Amino acid sequence: MSSTHIFNVEMTCEGCSGAVERVLNRLKGQGVNEVSISLPEQKVSVTSSLSAEQLLEVIKKTGKKTTYVGTQ
Repeated sequence: MSSTHIFNVEMTCEGCSGAVERVLNRLKGQGVNEVSISLPEQKVSVTSSLSAEQLLEVIKKTGKKTTYVGTQ
């Protein structure tokens, strides 16, 4: 069962959003179905069967300040 989790991630440039996208894309086929990133809104949406906590840990590996907003 997949849910769409929304995170606010401090991203200042394309490089930042690219780093977040890369770490999440590594999990495609392992629980992550879809990743959508809005740099202007500093928002990351992840459709996944993984828990919000697991996804938060993955995004935090980029070193970006990340907060969990909720599910869509």
